[in-house]
Amino acid sequence: MQSVTLNNGVEMPILGFGVYQIPPEETEQAVATALEVGYRHLDTAAAYGNEEAVGRAIASSGIARDELFVTTKMWVNDQGEENATALFEESRAKLGLEYVDLYLIHQPFGDYYSSWRAMEQLNKDGAARAIGVSNFHSDRLLDLLNHNEITPAVNQIETHPFFQRRADQDLMRANGVQIESWGPFAEGRHNLFTDPLLSEIGAAHGKSVAQVVLRWLIQREIVVIPKSVRRERMAENLDVFGFELTPGQQEQISTLDRGESAFFDHRDPAWVERLGGRRS
Repeated sequence: MQSVTLNNGVEMPILGFGVYQIPPEETEQAVATALEVGYRHLDTAAAYGNEEAVGRAIASSGIARDELFVTTKMWVNDQGEENATALFEESRAKLGLEYVDLYLIHQPFGDYYSSWRAMEQLNKDGAARAIGVSNFHSDRLLDLLNHNEITPAVNQIETHPFFQRRADQDLMRANGVQIESWGPFAEGRHNLFTDPLLSEIGAAHGKSVAQVVLRWLIQREIVVIPKSVRRERMAENLDVFGFELTPGQQEQISTLDRGESAFFDHRDPAWVERLGGRRS
């Protein structure tokens, strides 16, 4: 498995398995299947409500802990130094792990400065091998890293062919922050899976549109965490290291960029209120 090296030297697999929107009662089997297929990078969050199921699948897999890379995230509610530590311990207990490989602030709202101070200590103590953020626009990311001791190792943001985030990636690269994509398939919006250009490129390689999208992200050095509950799709998503898009094909895909979210804008006051008021 190809990996990226984070700013503190931790190795992170470039392709992982996400469990967002997988119901808790289905998550354990989904993760167990993903591990059987060959995934070693798992991404969950307190807000997903399925950390315990992920932990059970890990425990029953028989896979050595040091072969896995596990990410979870802290929600907006009850942030602050003491609360952030408690929230981390709650997630760690649900996962049944001695440590997590990456701990993220899930949304750029609330008292995330105090939470970051607690996370810096968790990182120093070895409880979280790396710490980072999710959904931070460049201004908030820069403000956070300019006024704290530890630079976020990762910023997990919406990134797909219709919202390519090239300027954001350039800024992150310049500051030692690894970009990670959530929603790589835009949940099928804008007819992604039948897009003529992506379909044409896929046909040229004997690959699916999904595989083309994942390969495009990987060639941009973007960590990606596709989700599926079907074994055959999990295997397909993992089978993206045996071909390479040409520079011309990469450039063709760049023309699909719409420059806006396919879901919602984290700077929209209505969404700030909605996300900030939701409990995990």
